[in-house]
Amino acid sequence: MKTVITVVVDNISDNDLTGEWGLCLYIEYGDKKILTDAGSSDLFLKNLEKLGIDVEDIDLATLSHAHYDHANGMPYFFEHNRKAPFYVRDTTEANAYRRILFYNKYIGIPKNVLRDYPDRIIKVSGDAQIADGVWLIPHKTEGLDKIGKAEKMYRKTSHGWIPDDFSHEQSLVLDTDRGLVIINSCSHGGAVNIIKEVRSTFPDKKVYGLIGGFHLFTKPEAVIRNVGAEINRTGIEYVCTGHCTGDGPYRILKEELGDKLMQLRCGLKIEI
Repeated sequence: MKTVITVVVDNISDNDLTGEWGLCLYIEYGDKKILTDAGSSDLFLKNLEKLGIDVEDIDLATLSHAHYDHANGMPYFFEHNRKAPFYVRDTTEANAYRRILFYNKYIGIPKNVLRDYPDRIIKVSGDAQIADGVWLIPHKTEGLDKIGKAEKMYRKTSHGWIPDDFSHEQSLVLDTDRGLVIINSCSHGGAVNIIKEVRSTFPDKKVYGLIGGFHLFTKPEAVIRNVGAEINRTGIEYVCTGHCTGDGPYRILKEELGDKLMQLRCGLKIEI
């Protein structure tokens, strides 16, 4: 299946497109037009227009995880596209915080979006096939709340604050001519964990590539090099990263991954 992925929003701007802290990807997969995430604002609409893409033609949309820099554009999407369902994980709530000293800062989805658009938002559980050759795969790795604690990301419960286990995060998986391509915008659960999760879900299929942020912008060099080495050991052939990976970490990953690594930027077209 011919696949073309266009980066609509990323931290790095290119040509006449504007960037922001966030991510939005437009995917042409056969006859399907898919939007993954909607960035931090309505910027994705402006960039889509500059790219000559009509938001009204998008057939379906997905949310990688319940953070503002991927979800704040959702209300604008619903205002300008009247048909596409927007798929989120069934654990998605307006309940994501980052601890800064003694203050828990809200970093989640628009607080009323689930209430305001119940007829447009579809909550999925387990391994969900949303079109021919297109799946949404949840985390299957145990103990991800340890990552949440280390990242100082929390959720509020009736029993108090608990570390985020990223159960609201999901991978969009496309079955392409070169093999499975994984899109996971921040990879909070770990890039290598995600590759292994998808490989175990589809044991008879080749995993070709991984696209998305790796949330390495605050990590020390040793951790970044280890991530690169572990990605290499998975044997995947293509990696494209940006957004929360960070410029410095990208350069370190490039030393580890070489020609198989490319950098996300607004306007980039990935043909698979």
